[in-house]
Amino acid sequence: MQPSSKRSDPSVPVGPGARTHEQRWDSAAETFRRFVPTAEPERVAASFGRRLGPLGTFAFEVVGDMWNRPQMQRRDRSLLIIATLAAQGRDEELVLHTEIGIRHGLTRVEIEEILPLVAAYAGFPAAMAAARRVDEGLRQAEQVERLTQREGAPAKSDEERDVAAATVRASLAGRAPQEPEQDLAEMTAQLGYLGEVTYRWVMGEIWARNQLSLRDRSIVAISILTTLGAERSLATHVQGALRNGLSGAEIEEIVSHLGLYVGLPRATDAMVVVREILPPTVGAQNS
Repeated sequence: MQPSSKRSDPSVPVGPGARTHEQRWDSAAETFRRFVPTAEPERVAASFGRRLGPLGTFAFEVVGDMWNRPQMQRRDRSLLIIATLAAQGRDEELVLHTEIGIRHGLTRVEIEEILPLVAAYAGFPAAMAAARRVDEGLRQAEQVERLTQREGAPAKSDEERDVAAATVRASLAGRAPQEPEQDLAEMTAQLGYLGEVTYRWVMGEIWARNQLSLRDRSIVAISILTTLGAERSLATHVQGALRNGLSGAEIEEIVSHLGLYVGLPRATDAMVVVREILPPTVGAQNS
């Protein structure tokens, strides 16, 4: 028997977890109200459609609905989206989402703390460019012409960095800390001077700072590594994220949300990596 070509009634949900068109539209409308409190969702949707055609409709309904899913708080979603936009160099969107991040509960300090992680995983040029756009978004959010002056990182000796790095590396690896000298020797044996940079600066400086929790840093790291398609590093950080307080469902939700910002092929590759690590029950719970 040939399947019916008759279009189903969009007001009638079909299949497990299905919702009506009106339910999905209302969910998307709630997202855009939170993005811009003065926005009128009907006008936003109509404007998207006029300017972008079907793409505008999909952008309003699919992206808007994703932001309203209960599997992850909006604050955490802003964290991962700012990270991926910074890594991709999406200037205009980064300004907007910096403002949105403030509305979703992120602080200026937390947003700015994303940038050293961007430098570590996507490179200093990407982080420096993103810093200018973040500054613009923060000024718009605070409605000021210039932000108050920042402070640089406090001075540390290599010995202090090594002690901090040993603790961070142990947390990510799920084991007791080793002696820093042994830890550093292992890294440099594998990677040479790059191992020293990774150990002392990425782990001993950036990951050891208290402006973001380890859980939040894991959200940012998974976001950037998924964006870059760095699957080997992603696997390591997924395991570390579970130890840093993220649930399997939250990790899958990070990758699912990123699919709309980095493209489905890259997010699909990342999801394969994630599901090789997580218990098989997580996927069923997160659908």
